[in-house]
Amino acid sequence: MLIADRVGERLREERDRLGLNQTEFGVLLGVSRGTQKNYELGANSLDLRYVSALEEQGIDAAYVLTGRRSTPIGQLFTAEEEELINQFRSITPFDQEAIRRFLKAMADDAARQQN
Repeated sequence: MLIADRVGERLREERDRLGLNQTEFGVLLGVSRGTQKNYELGANSLDLRYVSALEEQGIDAAYVLTGRRSTPIGQLFTAEEEELINQFRSITPFDQEAIRRFLKAMADDAARQQN
């Protein structure tokens, strides 16, 4: 099997790693669920805008395209950071927004204390 033949498989792996369904992943990257499904099945080739959107969302496009990670996944986050991300993704959008506001307030306070 050629490296290019597994693009859809690696794309699905990244989507699963993020805990998103095809619709959510497609919205994140600016495509429909059907287009996302076709990419994962290998029925369509990824276009440049889509690959660019992968990178913009922090997804390792090099890995999706070649099977080789640009940064090993284990070096991206500590175990605690990964746990926080997984917990954040498991809560409702309303609660996610509350967490964002809380963290922003804390970061703003920390910045004020440094000045």
